[in-house]
Order: sequence, then structure tokens, then C-alpha cells
Amino acid sequence: MKTLKTLITCLFLLTFLGCEDDSDPSTITVERYVELLKKGKYDADQLPEFSSGDIPALLAYRNESQLIKDFPVNTLSSSLTVECTLGMFVLWTIESIRARAINSKYLFHTFPSQNPVVEKKEDLVGIQQSDAVRGIVAQSYFDWWETNKNKDFDEFKEIDPVTTTPFRWH
Repeated sequence: MKTLKTLITCLFLLTFLGCEDDSDPSTITVERYVELLKKGKYDADQLPEFSSGDIPALLAYRNESQLIKDFPVNTLSSSLTVECTLGMFVLWTIESIRARAINSKYLFHTFPSQNPVVEKKEDLVGIQQSDAVRGIVAQSYFDWWETNKNKDFDEFKEIDPVTTTPFRWH
């Protein structure tokens, strides 16, 4: 009987105390976020509530070409992005930090735009989200951060990292 009681107590503790939700967008770490995205297990319906202090950790993943298929989407979008590279999604997450900081008119909940893809600025035409395109966007965010990282975020949050590229977020 004592063994059964111990077993039930252990199962209770594992079930209710050991299953901490570490995917909560308000408390998740960058590392856990990326791990869950890679595994297709990030099940929150919003992007995490990261701050400018998380940008360096996010930038470390900017060149990741792994395709991810399970990620939160902006429900206002009429088009559905079914897959995206991890690198582009992480850059979109950085854009979410910036968009929230400037209260962007494109912001919907935590989404900085309709989709984690870029399009041509000149004609707003969708383009193939190639490694070359991701590389250009990744480099623009990296340069933006490296140029300004020693300043207070409020001093450069209004600067759009993709301004120097032919792209904008869709």
C-alpha cells in the first residue's frame, strides 16, 4: 500500500509540477523559443514578448536555413505562410520587438506585419524567399544592431533595418 501511495504521489508531482509551461510568450527564453520552433512545438498563438536585450541572442540565429512549419501566424493576413526558414522567422521576431517599441501602425498583437516574408518595396510584389534574400535581410539587421548596439534602444528603434534593402516586410 505504501508503494502505491508513493507511486501516486510521484505521478501527481510529475504531472502537475513537472510539466511547467516554458513556452509562455511572456517568460520564454530565446534559446527555448528557437528550440521549440526547430522541433515544431512552439504552440503559442503570439510571438514572444522579447525586449531589445534579446536581440543579440536572436541575431545569432539569423542565418539558419532550416525550414520550420509550425509557428504562430497573423490571423489578419489573407495569405498563409506555411513554411519559413528559422532565420527569417527570427528576424521577423526582432522586427516584432522594434514594432512594439515604436507602436507601429502595422502591428497586430505581437505581429509586426502580415507574414514572416519580405516583398519588393517598389511594387509590393511577393518574391521567392531564397537564401540570398534572407542573407540580405539578415545582414541589414546585423548591421543595424552593430552600428547602434552601444546606444539606448530608444535612440535607434525608429530606424528600419531593411531601409537600405529593396525589401519590406509583407
